[in-house]
Amino acid sequence: MTNRGRTSGTGAWPAVEYEPHPWVRTGEEVASRRALMRARGDYEAAVPPTIADVAVVVSGEVQALAADASGELARFDAEVGAIAAPFTGILLRTESASSSEIENLTASAKQVALAELGASDSANARLVAANVRAMEAALAVAENISEESIIAMHAALLEESDRDHTGRFRDQQVWIGGGGISPHEATFVPPHHSRVQPLMHDLVQFAGRTDIPVLVQAALAHAQFETIHPFTDGNGRTGRALIHTILKQGGLTRNLAVPVSAGLLANTQRYFDALGEFRSGNPEAIIGAVAQAAFHAVENGSRLVTDLRECEAAWAKHIPARRGSAVARLSDVLLAQPVVTTQIVAERLHVSIPAAQNAIDRFAAAGALLPVHAQRRNRVWFAPQILAALDSFGSRARRSR
Repeated sequence: MTNRGRTSGTGAWPAVEYEPHPWVRTGEEVASRRALMRARGDYEAAVPPTIADVAVVVSGEVQALAADASGELARFDAEVGAIAAPFTGILLRTESASSSEIENLTASAKQVALAELGASDSANARLVAANVRAMEAALAVAENISEESIIAMHAALLEESDRDHTGRFRDQQVWIGGGGISPHEATFVPPHHSRVQPLMHDLVQFAGRTDIPVLVQAALAHAQFETIHPFTDGNGRTGRALIHTILKQGGLTRNLAVPVSAGLLANTQRYFDALGEFRSGNPEAIIGAVAQAAFHAVENGSRLVTDLRECEAAWAKHIPARRGSAVARLSDVLLAQPVVTTQIVAERLHVSIPAAQNAIDRFAAAGALLPVHAQRRNRVWFAPQILAALDSFGSRARRSR
């Protein structure tokens, strides 16, 4: 076993070590002769340290940064959570979309909303919509983080696109970067699959500790998860959902999925470099990256909430309605779900189909709802101002890079 990393400045956080494994070719690889020659012999896979009982020692500067970021997250969560419940759903969508974009899965807010209704032809949009389900699953298990709940989060993410690889941890070697026929030239080779189960058990124990500041714990658990890479696909998105599970479990957030991934999207190179530093024995880089991402998330999320409240105020001004009526309550539905059908509106408002259609017609007459297609039967409607605000949120995150 070799150690290609280094220890942290405090010596408190162990670096990843590496061990050789034989590589057996299938004989069906399609590659040049030179590439096949390079894919011979042993490869080195990571051996992450167990961290359940590791002392978490970071500098005063990083502690202060994490504390300030934690305060901003808690404040934003409390303030926005008290404004209106629909904002919780819209912020969860922005987090899911940003986390997916880190994996180069991009789709417009309109296509994602359509995908949630099963009405989008965009494969990327369907994958982002699946990430929304994974985030919902993650937040639902925040009181009981376990190996089983993490598998359930992953299943929610990939149940439609790759069901054959859900329901369990991986049973094969995976690698990041390099050639597609072997791990010999990979950027990083996660641990051999025989090590995944005990490492995930150890990670769950770490996630249950109560002696670590919550944001610090979330950052380190996320980095350890990405190092283990327990699934064949979907590790990044599942691992970022784990951040929110720990933030909620620790009480730092109670109402919202603050879009931390949008902050990570602002500087993806810093994020990936920080994961590499973590594996080398320096935990401070990923703590700093997640803390900075929290600041970006709160700033960008605050602008989104302002845009949404302006939309809501404009609707109230131009679409007068009796308090408590279906027309008045439709704005809350659209803030949470900006693409709807008459059936969805009727179900959300607990009104008849004619009453739901009347509310939609009032919004459509004011330009607040537009039909997705010209067809009159089974019509799907979208709120252009809300979708524009969501796309602007994404553009701001990308412009920060």
